Amino acid sequence: MKHYDVIVIGGGPSGLMAAIAAGEKGADVLLIDKGNKLGRKLAISGGGRCNVTNRLPVEEIIKHIPGNGRFLYSAFSEFNNEDIIVFFEKLGIQLKEEDHGRMFPVTDKAQSVVDALLKRLNELKVTIRTNEKIKEVRYEDGRTAGITTNNGELINANAVIIAVGGKSVPHTGSTGDGYAWAEAAGHTITELFPTEVPVTSAEPFIKQKTLQGLSLRSAAVSVLNKKGKPIVTHVMDMLFTHFGLSGPAILRCSQFVVKELKKQPEVKLRIDLFPDINEEELFQRMYKELKEAPKKALKNALKPWMQERYLLFLLERNGLDPQMCFTDLPKDQFRAFVKDCKQFTVSANGTLSLDKAFVTGGGVSVKEIEPKKMASKKMEGLYFCGEILDIHGYTGGYNITSALVTGRLAGLNAGRFSRSL
Repeated sequence: MKHYDVIVIGGGPSGLMAAIAAGEKGADVLLIDKGNKLGRKLAISGGGRCNVTNRLPVEEIIKHIPGNGRFLYSAFSEFNNEDIIVFFEKLGIQLKEEDHGRMFPVTDKAQSVVDALLKRLNELKVTIRTNEKIKEVRYEDGRTAGITTNNGELINANAVIIAVGGKSVPHTGSTGDGYAWAEAAGHTITELFPTEVPVTSAEPFIKQKTLQGLSLRSAAVSVLNKKGKPIVTHVMDMLFTHFGLSGPAILRCSQFVVKELKKQPEVKLRIDLFPDINEEELFQRMYKELKEAPKKALKNALKPWMQERYLLFLLERNGLDPQMCFTDLPKDQFRAFVKDCKQFTVSANGTLSLDKAFVTGGGVSVKEIEPKKMASKKMEGLYFCGEILDIHGYTGGYNITSALVTGRLAGLNAGRFSRSL
């Protein structure tokens, strides 16, 4: 029967980081994954360029992790985003900063990041087994004993790190296997839900595909509560689709839509095309332009303000003929058009499913995890890292930062624990 100091289950960002950290502590490490290759999620992250972390201050990063980000304060005091940058540079991966603090490899290739991590695992003589499914994590007398593979092989270990991800992006191997192993150790799994996911709508203009494929730049999208007050607002690009809404602003709003849908059957999303000017100012400026060219058709006079398809859609919604000139313009209807530019609402009735989401909300309750060690409070020798934990952030390097930080701490502490026995 084989024995290792530490077994890491899962070869995603957190698992790779954990195996390296445990190896650096001198532990004899087995990294085991059911897929045919390691780092599959990492290889497709950031559009194939791998957004390895974010250079914003820690306080800002935590704000961008609305799902239990505060739990990571302790973890960041041990290993943070700047440490991630140094870690990769030591592996020979030079990083560059792009918009909103996002950090990418200079190569613009995610595979170079994966290759550097695999090279480091090789240097540390970490044993790697792929195409290997796990049947169970074994616990004996209140402590972790090892694992049983699907073909019945028993592998013993002093410590086990569960780094198998959540249930989103299942083609990379994240199919929720780890939740049962966590529950068997006495852990609570909080309700799972999709986050960073497109939103669905049954609005007639969506069903008729009137705006399908139209992208709005830097629009302010707000999720409204029952009283019509904004719960959250994000100013980013958004996209109309054949089923609803997508794009960065919508993905960021999606987890709030999911939560609000528990309170009401439909949730209103408000789209403000001109977040930098108030409604009255917008009305006066547009009205003045029309007045100065009284014979120009509405659609031609207002074309510089927005995409033509959106302009024609809003004009039609408010009963305004695009060919109409200023001299025939009904002021009340034009005011209603301007209001739509600032406050157009779309009813959302759901989101795409969890397997279509970029990130899983919910998971192993962080109340049951030691925040500086990523160790289980329920079972000695058991550690968790990455997306299996009930921690979720926005896209933009925040989830991967959480995965790498929690992975590093799980590996270091599992390595220390196993070597102390």
